[in-house]
Amino acid sequence: MQIQIESRTRYHIMWLAGVRHVALDQHCLRSFGQPDRPRLDISRRHQTIELPDHNPPLAWYVCALPNPWKWSDNAHLAFEAAPGEQWEGNALVPGLYVRLDNARPITGWGEHSIPESEPRRKAYRFRTCRNYQFAWWLRTELNAPDAPPEYMPPKRPGQGEQMSLM
Repeated sequence: MQIQIESRTRYHIMWLAGVRHVALDQHCLRSFGQPDRPRLDISRRHQTIELPDHNPPLAWYVCALPNPWKWSDNAHLAFEAAPGEQWEGNALVPGLYVRLDNARPITGWGEHSIPESEPRRKAYRFRTCRNYQFAWWLRTELNAPDAPPEYMPPKRPGQGEQMSLM
């Protein structure tokens, strides 16, 4: 499986996560617990990442925040392994163009994926977080397990290599 990323906009933060479990008391990248984290280089306009075929995660997720930051311009793409399939297009916004080989996008998730009964749904930072929305989709559609109890989220965004900063 391979992902090719073309940055058509300047991004301040960009990461790729192989999601195996969820931490539904967190938002942003932390909502994916301890994901697989292939390295991305936001200084490169084009990059190709080979993703391992063995022991695949439930799904992959790419996220990029533009510089200057504007929520509606954040790029997001959830995808899964699909041998023999190819897809290419924008990661939600025109600034990040992606080509997937042996994979396909996962669609149909959004704010509606967060259960009405979930108290954090009322909190702006959780309700509007697309990572958190997808984490809930993974829980309800793929029965994603909770992050291991030993998981301790970093106290600051840069701690634990949570994000790639430019």
